[in-house]
Amino acid sequence: MSQVRVLGELAVLDDVGPARRGRAYPAAGATSALLLPAAVLLGGLVLWPVLRTMHASVTTDGRWVGAEHFRTALAAPGTGAVVGRTVLWALLVPAVVTALGYLLAAASRRSQEGGLVRLILLVPVALPLVVTGVTFRLMYDPDPSRGLATLVATRLTGRSVEDAPQILGPGMVTVALMSAFVWAWVGLAVLVFRSALDAVPPSLADAVRAYGGKRRHVLWDAQWRPLLLRTTAVVFALVAVGTSRTFDLILVMTPGSVRDEASVLALRIWQTSGGTTTGDGAALGVVWLVAVIGGIMVAALFVRQAWPPPRVEAAPVPTPVAPPRRVFRLLAAGAALAWLVPLVVLVATSAHGRVDAAARGWWSAPPRADSYRDLVTGTELWRTLGFTLLLATAVTATVLVVALLAAYPLAWLTGPAAQATGLLLLAGSVVPIQVIAGPVNEVLGLVLSSGTAQGLALVHIALGVPFAVLVLRNAFADLPVEQVRDARLGGRRWWHTLRRLARHNLSAVVAVSVLEFVQVWNDLVVGRLFSASGSSPLGPFLAEQTRSFVSNSGALAASSVLASVLPVVLVVLSRRHLVAGLVSGGVR
Repeated sequence: MSQVRVLGELAVLDDVGPARRGRAYPAAGATSALLLPAAVLLGGLVLWPVLRTMHASVTTDGRWVGAEHFRTALAAPGTGAVVGRTVLWALLVPAVVTALGYLLAAASRRSQEGGLVRLILLVPVALPLVVTGVTFRLMYDPDPSRGLATLVATRLTGRSVEDAPQILGPGMVTVALMSAFVWAWVGLAVLVFRSALDAVPPSLADAVRAYGGKRRHVLWDAQWRPLLLRTTAVVFALVAVGTSRTFDLILVMTPGSVRDEASVLALRIWQTSGGTTTGDGAALGVVWLVAVIGGIMVAALFVRQAWPPPRVEAAPVPTPVAPPRRVFRLLAAGAALAWLVPLVVLVATSAHGRVDAAARGWWSAPPRADSYRDLVTGTELWRTLGFTLLLATAVTATVLVVALLAAYPLAWLTGPAAQATGLLLLAGSVVPIQVIAGPVNEVLGLVLSSGTAQGLALVHIALGVPFAVLVLRNAFADLPVEQVRDARLGGRRWWHTLRRLARHNLSAVVAVSVLEFVQVWNDLVVGRLFSASGSSPLGPFLAEQTRSFVSNSGALAASSVLASVLPVVLVVLSRRHLVAGLVSGGVR
C-alpha cells in the first residue's frame, strides 16, 4: 500500500494483486448502476426476444409441439436449397475475401502507389449495401445497351445482342450477388491484414533466411504462425457474420422473377414471418441463430488468448523492408482499377437524366445534371437524409454512453469471467434481427408503440451496444498500468476516472462512434422492419425506388451517390482507428 495526497484528500493506491488490473474499477454499488442501462437494453430487446423465438419454435398457442415447426419449415419447397445456399455464402465468400485481402495487402505494402490502392479498395466498405446492390444491378443490366458487364460478356462470348448472357438470370444470380459482396468487403480485409503484416517484426524473417529458409519458410515461420493465422481467423469470422446481411443485396439487386433462386435464410425468414412471431419462421430463425452463434464461438475460441494479453514492453527497432516484386505491385494496381469500375458506373449513370439513363448506357450519351437537379430541388430526399442524420447521431451518442458505462467495470475482470463476458457480448453482437423481429415488436408495443422513430432508435441502440461494449472493454483492459493509475489519481469520482480512461482510449472511442454511425446510416433491414411511413430512414427510401429500376435508374443512381458521401468520408478519415477497434473487438 502507498498513500499520497491528491487535492488535499488522502488517496490509497492498492498495488496488491495482478498489475494489469490497474485497481481503477468502481465500487459494487456503482458497478450495478453502470451495468444497468446495457443490461436492460440487452435483456429486453435481445435476450428475451431470443428466448421468445425459441419458445415459439416448439409451441403453438402455448401448447408444446416439439419439432413439428422444424419439420414443416425444413420440408417446405425450396428450403433445402435455401439452407445450402446460406452455407455456401458462409464458407465460400469469406474464403475468397480473406485470400484476396491478404494478397492485396501484401502486394500494396511499402510502395508509392500502395496507399492509393488501399484507399480505393476501402471506399466500397463504407457504401450502404443498398447502394452496392444498385451499382451492380446497373452493371449487370440484362440489356447490353445499358449493362456494361453484360456488354463485355456479350463481346467476349461472341453472342448476339438478343442472346446476351443473363448475369442476373437464374443460373448466375448467386455468383453475381457474391461478386458484389466480395467487392464491398475486400477493402476491410486488406486493412486488417496490412495492420497485421506491419506488426510482424522484420527480424523474424531475417532469422529464417539466416538459417537457409526460402520464401515459403519466411511466410510460414515468420508471418503465418506468429500472427497471420489468428488474423485470418478474425477476418474469416467477420466476413462470415457479414454474409448474414445479404438480405439487403438480394432485395435490391435481384429482379423479382429470380429472387427465389437467390434466396438465403435471411430472406426466407423475412418472407415467412414478415416481422411477426410464427412457428415456422421461429424454427428457421433458431436454425440460423444456432449456426451463426456457433460459428462465431468456434472462431472466437480459435483465436483466444490469455486475458489480459501480454504487453510488449519495448518495440523492436524497425529495419528497412523491400517493397513487393513488380508483378505483385501490378496486381494490386490492376485490382484497384477493377474496383473503380463499379464506382465509375454509378457516378456516370447518375450524371444522366431519367430518359437517357433508362434508354441507353451512360457511355452513349453526354452527361447532364438533370437527376441531381431534380433531387436538389425536391424535398423528399432531404427530409429522408435529415431524419437519417438525426437518427444515426442520436443512436451513436446513446450507444457510446451506455457502452462506456458498461465497459468501465467489465474491463477489470480477469480469467474465465473475462472470457465468458467476451463470448456473451460477441454472441449478442451477431444475433440476426430477422430472427427476433416478432418478439422485438411485442416489446416495443408494450414500451412505446411499434413503427415509431423512438422504437426504431431503441432497436438500433440495443443491437449496437454489445459490440461497442466489447471493443471499449478490451481497450480499457489493454491500457498500461501507468495510465490507469494516472486516471485513478486524477479523478476524484468514478466518472472523472472514466473520462480520463476514455481520453487515453480515443482511438477505440472514435472507432465505436464511426462504426455505429455508419451502421445506422447504411441500414435497410431494421428500418424496413420497424419504421413507419412518416419516419423512414435512407435504406428503405432507396430500396423503394428500385421497384421501377430501369425507368428510375438515373435518379436512383444520383440518390445513391448523395447517400454515400458522408459514410465514405467518415470511414476514410478514421480508417486507422477502425482497424484498431475491429482487431481489438474481434480477437478477445
